[in-house]
Amino acid sequence: MLNFDSRRAGMGRKAVLLPKEVFFVSGIGRHEDRLMSFELALRNAGIERFNLVPVSSILPPGCVVVEKEEGLRKLHPGEIVFCVMARYTSCEEGKEIFASIGAAIPDSGNINGYIAEHSGEWYEGAEKHAEKLAAEMVRTQGNGTAKTLSVTAKGKVEKCTTAVAAAVFVI
Repeated sequence: MLNFDSRRAGMGRKAVLLPKEVFFVSGIGRHEDRLMSFELALRNAGIERFNLVPVSSILPPGCVVVEKEEGLRKLHPGEIVFCVMARYTSCEEGKEIFASIGAAIPDSGNINGYIAEHSGEWYEGAEKHAEKLAAEMVRTQGNGTAKTLSVTAKGKVEKCTTAVAAAVFVI
């Protein structure tokens, strides 16, 4: 459902797409084909049924973090769904890869938070890097401390392997 900002009446009506909820997912997919490995990673994460639109890093004030199952129940197959996604594909067998999403939610409920993505070849501490980036984004805008969380998909490359992690918005 679209919200309309009536304050802009002189400039015409403006639709405001403001996420009310967000949930976090991750998955790994393996296949001989790079695209199919991505599809299988989306399936593993549970978000393959949607038309995913990547957006940048803002977590709106008041956006509530919900469990994956609760968020998925509110979405419909084929729906256009906005998300922040980290994605990494490799066909170099034996390497370890990852994709991670981190979020920082300011202590003040009327200030926006941030979501950061990070992906690549695995290294010690990789799973927390996106979380640290998001927290730094909050701090650099003068908002002090924040609650942080992250989700990571990690896997050893077999055939072509894709790792995905996403923050999925429910409008």
